[in-house]
Amino acid sequence: MSGQHPDDPRPDKVARNSCNSSRQRTHLRQTNYTFAREVYFCANGAPIGESVINTRALSTRAADIPWAWVAAIAIPVLLLVPAIWNGYPLLEYDTGGYLARWYEGYLVPSRSTVYGIYLHLGQGSYFWINLAFQALLTLWILQLTLRVLGMARPLRLLAIAIVLILTTALPWLASMLLTDIFAGLGVLSLFILVVHNGRLSTVERITLFLYTSFAAATHSATLGVLFGLCCAGWIMKPLLRRRLPLAGLVQGSLTIVTGAIMLLAANFALSGQLAWTPGGAGVSFGRMMQDGIVARYLNDHCDTIKLKLCPYRNQLPATADEFLWANDSIFNKLGRFEGMNAEMEFIATESLKAYPFWQAQAALVATAQQLVHVGTGEGTNGWIPHTYGIIERYMPAQIPAMRAAHQQHWDINFAAINWIHIPVALISMLVIAVIAVSALWRRRADDIELLAATVCVALFGNAFLCGCISGPHDRYGARMVWIATFVALIAGARYLANRDGAASRAA
Repeated sequence: MSGQHPDDPRPDKVARNSCNSSRQRTHLRQTNYTFAREVYFCANGAPIGESVINTRALSTRAADIPWAWVAAIAIPVLLLVPAIWNGYPLLEYDTGGYLARWYEGYLVPSRSTVYGIYLHLGQGSYFWINLAFQALLTLWILQLTLRVLGMARPLRLLAIAIVLILTTALPWLASMLLTDIFAGLGVLSLFILVVHNGRLSTVERITLFLYTSFAAATHSATLGVLFGLCCAGWIMKPLLRRRLPLAGLVQGSLTIVTGAIMLLAANFALSGQLAWTPGGAGVSFGRMMQDGIVARYLNDHCDTIKLKLCPYRNQLPATADEFLWANDSIFNKLGRFEGMNAEMEFIATESLKAYPFWQAQAALVATAQQLVHVGTGEGTNGWIPHTYGIIERYMPAQIPAMRAAHQQHWDINFAAINWIHIPVALISMLVIAVIAVSALWRRRADDIELLAATVCVALFGNAFLCGCISGPHDRYGARMVWIATFVALIAGARYLANRDGAASRAA
C-alpha cells in the first residue's frame, strides 16, 4: 500500500476497467493475517483489476466506533470539570469589564465588545451555553488537528486530551468566562486553515475562517499573534512553496481583516463610535512605569513640560497593576483613562524617543520573562470585586449562584496545580523548540515539525506583545503554552506509531 499513512483506514485501490459496473462480477479472494487481495472478473472472465485491503486497518476502524462516542462525550465533560465542581462558570478579574460592555454603551481599554456580545448571548443560561461552546470548539479543533496530520484515532484523541486536561491550563481556560481559551485555539485554527486548506471540506473551511476571525476580534494580543503568523507565512512562502498554499495564506490573512471589521462593527453598535478598542497606550505606559522609565522621563522633563503626573513623580507605585487598578491609586485621583489617556500616550511615545536603547533592553527582558511566566490561575481567585459588582448590578438573578460557587469561598488554590503545570509547560516549549530547530537544521519539515515551528513563533510573538505592552503575567503565558504540550504529545504519538509500524513490518 505505497504512499498510504499507516493510520489511514482507506484501502489502496487500483483502477478498474474493461467491464461495465452493472455486469455480474465474480472474484477470487486470497487472505492472510494482514492483507486481503481481491481480483475482480467480468462475467466473460476478463479481469477488471484488483484492490489491496488492509484488514487490520478495517478491523481498527470498526473498533474505533465506540471510542469515537466515548471521546465525543468524555472530552467536553472533562474540560468543564472545574466549572461543574465550582457550581458556576469560573470568573477572572477582567470578566466584569467584558460583561459590562453590553450594558454600559461605551468603550473601555482592552475590553473587546465582540467578546462582550458573545457573553451576553449566553447570559440567560447562566453562561453554561458559552462554556459548552468553548468545550465543543476545543474538541473539534483538537480532533481536526489530528485529522489533517493523519493521526485521527479516537483513542489517541482521548488519551492526548486527558493528558492535556491533567497537566495544562486547558480545562481552566475552557471553564472560564474570559477570552483566553480562544488564543491557543486561534493559533491551531489558523494553522489548519493555511497549511492544510486543501484537506478541508467547504463547511470546515468556512467554519474555521469565521472562528479565526472571531478569535482575532476577542483580544488585541490574539489578533497581533495571528497577524504575526500570517506575516511569517508570507515571508516563508518562497522557501516552503507548496507547503504553504496560496489559497490558505490568502484566507488566513483575510481572517485578520474580518476580525478587525467585526470589532469595529461591534464597537459602533454598542457605543456609536467607529473606533478601535482603546487602551494600548495606557497599558504600555504601565509597563514603562514598572521598568522605571516613566519616573526617569518625569525627572528629566518636568522642569520644562507641565504634566499631571509631575507632582507625583516620586510617589509612583512599583507595579503597573497597582497603578492602574488599586482603589486609592494616583491614576484614580487623576481621572483614570478619561483623564490620563492623552498624557500616558504622550509620555509613552516620548519615552521611546528619549531612551531607545533602554526601551529595547526592557523589551527583551520582558519578552524573556513572559516566556517563562506560564503558571495557571492568575486572577482566578476570590478577590475579583469589579466582576462581582458588574454581576450584582446587571445580572441580579445570578447573584445566589455566583456567591454559592467554590471560587467565591476561596476554595481554589493553584499552588499544587502549578507544581505540575509549570514544569510541563517549560518542558513542552523546550521539546517543540528542539523539533523546530532540528527541522530548520535539515532544511525540511514534515507537517508536525511545521506545526511545532508555528507554535514556537506564536509563543514568542505572544511573549513579545504581552511582555512589552502589558508586562509579564502568568495568565498571558498559560493561555497559549498548552498548545506546545499538545504538539509535543502529537510528536510522541507519531514516534510510537512509527515504532510500532516498523516492528510490525519486521515481524
